[in-house]
Amino acid sequence: MEQKNYTMGIDVGSNFIKLVLMEYGATPKFLDKQTEKIRKRNPTQVADEMIQGMLKKFNLQYEDIVYLASTGEGDLVKRKRGHFYGMTTHARGANYFFPDAMTVVDMGALFVRAIRISTDARVLDYKMTGQCASGTGQFVENISRYLGLSIEEVGEVSLKADNPEISSGICAVLAETDVINMVSRGITTPNIIKGIHLSIANRVIKLLSSLRAESPIILTGGMALNTGMMQALEEQLKDSDKKFIVKTHPDAAYAGAIGAALWGGFRHEKLAAKEKMMA
Repeated sequence: MEQKNYTMGIDVGSNFIKLVLMEYGATPKFLDKQTEKIRKRNPTQVADEMIQGMLKKFNLQYEDIVYLASTGEGDLVKRKRGHFYGMTTHARGANYFFPDAMTVVDMGALFVRAIRISTDARVLDYKMTGQCASGTGQFVENISRYLGLSIEEVGEVSLKADNPEISSGICAVLAETDVINMVSRGITTPNIIKGIHLSIANRVIKLLSSLRAESPIILTGGMALNTGMMQALEEQLKDSDKKFIVKTHPDAAYAGAIGAALWGGFRHEKLAAKEKMMA
């Protein structure tokens, strides 16, 4: 019986850890996924518990995994075999979702990255926002918490806006001050949230223009699943002269982990072939 090559990819972010298990081969097979919010726990311990839990679920041992690959804050993962940069893994994850992908927008907690990729998921060029920008997932989460919303509610609330007000601040601190002023002036929560989404969407379009992006453009990361964010981006694109085709995927938040697992499988194959030649 042919031996199965299992790979794992683990993406350690600032708030969440995402883990996937894949069966690597000519046609990689996605087997399972898991997300854990770090909260105030030790990320290294959380990551290790997730890995052990996944192994137990599939009745596997650590030695059955031909490659455990990390991305994000990979230093926090014990016993990994290798680490891949976030742009590299999101590019590969987007390519797995949509093989015709030409550009990836990683909408992460600390920054937004627009990445131009080749047909085989190699990074060709990129542009990104700074960590202090008001266009990040962490900024949206901070504002939603201030407004009494969970991050899961933000998208649907944004869809209810009837007169959105866009924050003037590019810096997150100034933008948060703008939001406080909006609340004091009686601007509704949906209109505040929609304004934030429109501001982020405008920044994404500027990144894509600067990158000379090509369609289709694939959104990855947690914010890619925000329905209000997607609506705002579509509206801003209609108002611009850009004819970008933008797509996302139900597992967009796992793009980094999936990409790590796939690149890990690829590296395993290369190393195995090299060892065979030297034997």
